[in-house]
Amino acid sequence: MTRTGQCWMVAFGLTLMTAACGSSATSDSGEQVTPIKRAEIPQNEFTPLELEATVDALVAAINESPLDEAQMVVLLKNLDDFFAPIATGANRAMGELGVIGNVIGPNVTTVDGPSSQELQNQQIAQAVADGAHGIGVSPFDTTNAAAVDDAAANGVPVVTLDSDLPDSKRSLYVGTLNVPAGATAAKTLLAMLPPPPGTVVIHGILGATWPDGYDRTQGALAAIEEAGYKPVVSEAIFGDENEASDIERMRGNLVAASPPAVGILGLFNISYRCVPAADGAAMPGLPIVTFDFDPRTVDLMRQNRIKATHTQRQYYEGYLVPYILYGMKSIGLEATRAILAPLIEEDESKINIGIDVVPAEKIDAYNDFLVSIGSIQ
Repeated sequence: MTRTGQCWMVAFGLTLMTAACGSSATSDSGEQVTPIKRAEIPQNEFTPLELEATVDALVAAINESPLDEAQMVVLLKNLDDFFAPIATGANRAMGELGVIGNVIGPNVTTVDGPSSQELQNQQIAQAVADGAHGIGVSPFDTTNAAAVDDAAANGVPVVTLDSDLPDSKRSLYVGTLNVPAGATAAKTLLAMLPPPPGTVVIHGILGATWPDGYDRTQGALAAIEEAGYKPVVSEAIFGDENEASDIERMRGNLVAASPPAVGILGLFNISYRCVPAADGAAMPGLPIVTFDFDPRTVDLMRQNRIKATHTQRQYYEGYLVPYILYGMKSIGLEATRAILAPLIEEDESKINIGIDVVPAEKIDAYNDFLVSIGSIQ
C-alpha cells in the first residue's frame, strides 16, 4: 500500500508538524503520494550541521523508494523535563513522515501495581500486537531486554534511545555515547583549572548497574587523571527526597579532598546540587561544570555559579528515531546504516548524536536555538 499524503497528528506539538503536509506527487500506480519534506529550521551557531545533513541524506534516499504507510510507537520513561524535547522531536518527525504513530509516557505506577519496567514491557508487546512496523524505546534497564527480543523475533525492529540495551536484539541505538561525553565535560572543566596538583570532585556513578552513568563517569575519570589531577567521585543520590543527603556527601568529599579541591564536575541533570555543596564547604569560588539544561542549572549559570553545561541533544534523539524506523522499513537496515555512517561510532549499531557545550555566557544564544527547534525545556 502506498503512502497517501495523509498527515496523522499526535497530540503533542501539533504546530511543529504542519509542514509535513506538502504537495503531492504521483506514483507509478497512479496513486497520489507525498514526498517527505522536512520542516525548515533557521540555522544557529548550535545547529548540528553534520547531523542535519545526515538526516537530509536519509530523506533523499527514502524519497527515491516507494513511500509506504507505516505505523510506529516511541516509548519514553516520561514526557516531562528531560524527556519533553525527545517527545517534541519524535512527534515532529512522525508528522513529517505522515505515519500512524504516537509517543507514549509517562509510566505511572502505584505501590501495588506493576513496575515501570513491567509497564514498558506491556507497551512493547501491545505495539507488536497492534501491528507496529517499528518501535523506539528508552528502556529502564536490562529487565526490558526480553520484550525487545520478542518484538525483534516477531519481525518488528526496535531502536533504543537515550539508554541502551546493547546485549538485546535491538537494531540500533540513538543517543549520547557516554565515555566520550564524560571526557568532553572533563576537558571543559580542565580548561578553567590552575595547574596540578589538585583534586577534582566528580558528581558521578561508580556502580555498573547503570551503564550510561558509569560510562560517563569513567570517561571523566580518565581525562582528569591524564591531565594530572586527582579525581574523587561523589556518588550521586537521585530523587528529590535524597537531595540533602546528596549535597552533604558532596560537601564532605570537598572538605576531605587532599590535595585541596580545585573544581567540581557534575555529570547528570541533578548536578545543580554542586553549587550548594561548594557553598556548604565554604568554597564558593570553585569552577563548576555540569550536564543537562535543568532550569535550576540555567538559573545558576546566569548567576555565573556554573561556568558551563553539556546538553544531550534530546530533541534530535527523538527526531532521528522515527526517520530511522521508516528508513529501515523503506530501504532496509543496511542501507539506512550506510547513510548514518557519519554518525556511527564504537560499533555499527550506535548512532552518536553528540553533545552541545554551552558556556554560561552563551545561555541566551542556546535558548534561541532551542526556540528555533521548538524544544524549550
